[in-house]
Amino acid sequence: MKEEHFNTLRRHMVEVIGIYADLLGAEIGKHELDPRVLAAMGRVPRHAFVPAPLALHAYENTPLPIGFEKTISQPFIVAVMTDLLDPGPDDVVLEVGTGLGYQAAILAELVRQVWTVEIIEELANSAEERLRTLGCRNVEMRIGDGSTGWAEHAPFDRIMVTAGAELVPPALLGQLKPGGRMVIPTGRPDSQKLTLVEKSAEGELGFRELMSVRFGLLETMR
Repeated sequence: MKEEHFNTLRRHMVEVIGIYADLLGAEIGKHELDPRVLAAMGRVPRHAFVPAPLALHAYENTPLPIGFEKTISQPFIVAVMTDLLDPGPDDVVLEVGTGLGYQAAILAELVRQVWTVEIIEELANSAEERLRTLGCRNVEMRIGDGSTGWAEHAPFDRIMVTAGAELVPPALLGQLKPGGRMVIPTGRPDSQKLTLVEKSAEGELGFRELMSVRFGLLETMR
């Protein structure tokens, strides 16, 4: 498919995201997403972050398999999670669960630095190659247990977790900077909620559950 065709499909994807945001405004707490987030979704080529045979489906509003029983998230969910994170241009962000790198590429458009952790080596290596090909120079990654964060680069202004956990991992709470935000799916697999964690300037934590979601569980080293 020609690049201009992908560009057209990507513009349509962004329009669909906007429609879903309006329809589900009561669940996500707003009827319009940040224009900066939508602009980033309109720039990053999602087809570069899916297996080649699925490129034609990359701009459908649906998750797609990426191997190892993992998926790339539905574009609407990527947009909502990014919007809830409220990333700023000077922010340093930790992402837990790189997958093939799509969410990291979106964040890279919006923040100063992204540190991302992926537990599956094959996915991590593929993500690194895809991000490098697209010129994402403000993304660094490592292979490891994301539930322990990345202490060497903490604290983080923002933390994005793209896998579910019944409870927020304590290490991630500890690595969130005062005044920071974390977005993470929490709860049992059959009753997950997208959860916004906010840490006050004094270090107090607040938790707000929003829309229902379904994510694979956060894997940890055993």
